[in-house]
Amino acid sequence: MAGVYDKNAEKYAQKRPRYPKEWFSMLASLTPEHKVAWDAGTGTGQAAISVAEHYDQVIATDVSEAQLEHAVKHPKVRYVHTPITMSEDEFVAMLGGENSIDLIISATAVHWFDLPFFYSVVNRVLKKPHGIIAVWTYIYDMRGLEKSMKMVRDAVLPYRNLGNYHAFERYKKLPFPFESVGYGSEGSPIELDMEIEMSLDEFVESLKTGSAYLKAKEQGVELFSDEISEEMKREWGDNTGRRKLYYIAYMLVGKPKSD
Repeated sequence: MAGVYDKNAEKYAQKRPRYPKEWFSMLASLTPEHKVAWDAGTGTGQAAISVAEHYDQVIATDVSEAQLEHAVKHPKVRYVHTPITMSEDEFVAMLGGENSIDLIISATAVHWFDLPFFYSVVNRVLKKPHGIIAVWTYIYDMRGLEKSMKMVRDAVLPYRNLGNYHAFERYKKLPFPFESVGYGSEGSPIELDMEIEMSLDEFVESLKTGSAYLKAKEQGVELFSDEISEEMKREWGDNTGRRKLYYIAYMLVGKPKSD
């Protein structure tokens, strides 16, 4: 999906929601050491800079060079382009070698990965037995915008792919071969609330960073029809005002399985 996001990197950096700082404090509390963290599929670094508040170094990787060009700069974050041609051994060496990473996160990205490849790298670089991996995605819970958001979801349905499937299934069917540490397990992610204040225009622009919307746009299809726009304005109320929006995140947290 790098090609789709390449063309929308600047808007992605500006419009995607940030994650609550409390999440990163919780994850940091699970690792006894705080030397190196890896943010896999970092995009424009929204999660990486929050991880950097707790770890000495963050390696933030992505297949999209355009996304990394718009990433948020931070003295403790090292952004690395990882093309899909990179071998597993090259990936492991770039991350510091076997048994080198305290925390691995993938924020709204793991559903795009070659999972067998990714998990093989994870099992090699994650410190044993106390290293932690956390992956999550999120959805808008439609509170107050029920009709218009149903119209949006119906419109994007023909343009979803496998990655979208795992995200829309709320990671309940995402393979996650790690031992639970009490914060979700394979088939049963924990739910976390996110509250973000936005204007209507900002909300619409954030929706337009989604891969299904971008895929449709490449095919000359505008998913946000006049009908959807009018219904969203009606449900929103004051078009110029900001309001609190509610999201639900679905997270899986684990550690290497015991031999």
